[in-house]
Amino acid sequence: MAMGACSGAIAKCSFGNIPTPLVFLPTSLLMGSAGPMGTCSDCIPFVNIFPFGLCSSILNPTTASLTAAASGVLTPGACIPTPAGIWIPTKPTVIGKTGPMLTNDSTLICAYGGVIKINMPAQFTVII
Repeated sequence: MAMGACSGAIAKCSFGNIPTPLVFLPTSLLMGSAGPMGTCSDCIPFVNIFPFGLCSSILNPTTASLTAAASGVLTPGACIPTPAGIWIPTKPTVIGKTGPMLTNDSTLICAYGGVIKINMPAQFTVII
């Protein structure tokens, strides 16, 4: 069974080197035991999603230029979260003002090829 993702949930990108907390504003009007719940549209860089440290994707322009400067040796650059869509899958039976609720199974694709997954939903008392 899935758990709803609240503000403070920990996410990890497949190309990033550190996990980071997610921030969900109360605009969806969905509240969980640990705070505001996330929805499919909560994917705004530097508002909901913060950098995952260094990015090892060669599609990231910073990584590409650092790698070229190092004669082709992969050199990770700064992560700039660049969502290429919305969070999927969501919980379609729980809908807030800004869309369906996120769960610990939700993922988000980055334009640089990374897959952002929720590792810890920040609440463990409500299973949906």
